[in-house]
Amino acid sequence: MADPTPARAAGKPQPHLHSVLAASDAWGSVPSDLLDQPLAHAEFLVVDTETNGLAGEACELTEIGAVLVGGGELHDRFESLVGVRAPLGRGIQRFTGITQAMVDEAPAADAVLPELVAHLDGRVLVGHNVAFDRRVLRQACERSGVAWPDPPALCTVALARRFAPLARQRRLAALADALGVEVTTTHRALADAETCARVFCALFPRLCAHAASIRDALGALRPARPARRRAGATDGGRFAPRRARGTPRPDVGDLPDEPGVYLFRNAGGQVLYVGKSVALRTRARAHFAPSAERAPWTGQAESVDFQATESELGALVLENRLVKRLAPPGNVRLKHQDRYVYLRCRLDIAYPVLEVAPAPAAGLAVSVGPLRGRAAAVELLEQLNSLFRLRHCGRALKLRPWASAYGQMGRCMSPCLGDLDPNAYRRRLDEALALFTGRGDGAAALLAHLDAEMHAAAAAQRYERAAWLRRRRARLEVLLERLGGVLRATHAAPVLVRAPHPSERARADLFWLVGGRLADWGPAGELEDALERTARALRGHDGARTAHVPAVEVDEVRIVWTWLAGHGAPQLTLDPPPDRARLAAFLSASP
Repeated sequence: MADPTPARAAGKPQPHLHSVLAASDAWGSVPSDLLDQPLAHAEFLVVDTETNGLAGEACELTEIGAVLVGGGELHDRFESLVGVRAPLGRGIQRFTGITQAMVDEAPAADAVLPELVAHLDGRVLVGHNVAFDRRVLRQACERSGVAWPDPPALCTVALARRFAPLARQRRLAALADALGVEVTTTHRALADAETCARVFCALFPRLCAHAASIRDALGALRPARPARRRAGATDGGRFAPRRARGTPRPDVGDLPDEPGVYLFRNAGGQVLYVGKSVALRTRARAHFAPSAERAPWTGQAESVDFQATESELGALVLENRLVKRLAPPGNVRLKHQDRYVYLRCRLDIAYPVLEVAPAPAAGLAVSVGPLRGRAAAVELLEQLNSLFRLRHCGRALKLRPWASAYGQMGRCMSPCLGDLDPNAYRRRLDEALALFTGRGDGAAALLAHLDAEMHAAAAAQRYERAAWLRRRRARLEVLLERLGGVLRATHAAPVLVRAPHPSERARADLFWLVGGRLADWGPAGELEDALERTARALRGHDGARTAHVPAVEVDEVRIVWTWLAGHGAPQLTLDPPPDRARLAAFLSASP
């Protein structure tokens, strides 16, 4: 097939898709159920579009490039300039190299799109940020009166996020470079489509290893973060009729005056609001009191149910979990999660490095966190690197003929010189990580380490170092406070908390806080049940290799520790694990 590039450079109208692709018999027949077709046998049309750079209805196609991919290999290519209605701006002409004269001589969209759509039908659309290309093509089809086939679509950005996580830059050229794909031309449809196709082929074997069919591939690339409408979430009752003025309010007479959580529902059974109280009936009735300010959801509330707890703390924890799971429209607080990062270290390389990442490291690694605020976490990382003379560079260690600037300042052990014993480096690294992977307060341990170093330097008459350490300590004290109580709470020793009933002191909820997590909680029962739950909560907790908590569990850890700060609830240290007599004495003791 002739290379269409000279015709494109001359600004001449490009051949239609049919003239290039129809001659090929590589397309074969399309199965009736495309989504269940084996992925390895599927055919893909990698498409890239160039536009006039405008948004909304003013957006128009200026060029289409397409590459046929099958069996992990590139087959036929196609490109065509597309005529536009409105003149092109100078900026977009400079950016893409597509001039006004080129689109003036190009075929109109309604002449190009039908043949493109015909070949998309029954195939899988692939693109880089494919949502943009799909939206542009659908909009152009609607404008031209061409039926859009709405093919299944795979995005190479999502592929890279899932199967090439170390490629930090996900722009097409940068991603291609990270995967060893040569890039010569950018911002032209065919050139970008070819680059995208080669990136897709590079990641295709990894996708096939995790997905047998096209349906599986679409599922494997679904975002890991929860969708806005989680399972069980309501639609806000937007389509439910509002209760007419004067109609009876929801009957709350069946609610007990006990601690717990109440849930108001609309006529369709959707949860509108989740609340907590130490007196459920009194609090639920207060929402409809004549003097109360009526929230929008109250006009749709038809019924109410509840889940009782034995304590105020139990109600707080249960409310947090239900609001996050159900996302009721009446609850503003608790629905949204803060953004957290982790300080982590992968131990599968000779000279491991500390790094800040949005998720804990998998495999042989140590992760500390979650920490609130990326900037503060990065500064903590830099402070630790300088204090313990750890590497400041990336995972790949490049040998140098001389020490780096940090090495020359005495703030790095300089393994890049090639003469450092890995065991000596690991001892310094373990010393740093031990501050946060023990069972005490990681922040306090770091400050205590600095105090010891400062006193040792002063005793050795190294006053400049002592002053340097004192300045570091002052800064770290502010920094650790900014990172929040999470750092302390998630590294506290395992404890069992007994939160009593507000009025009947013999009743209580038990909370097992292990490894910085709320491992278990529920009503205090028999001794045998408490022994079994304690053993289960402590099972697998070594207190030395793990120092992180899933971000979704941070809120309930903070809720428990905040409540404990204002209440004198009994606590039993679980390190070492209590025997039967010690646990029985704790459960039977009067609060």
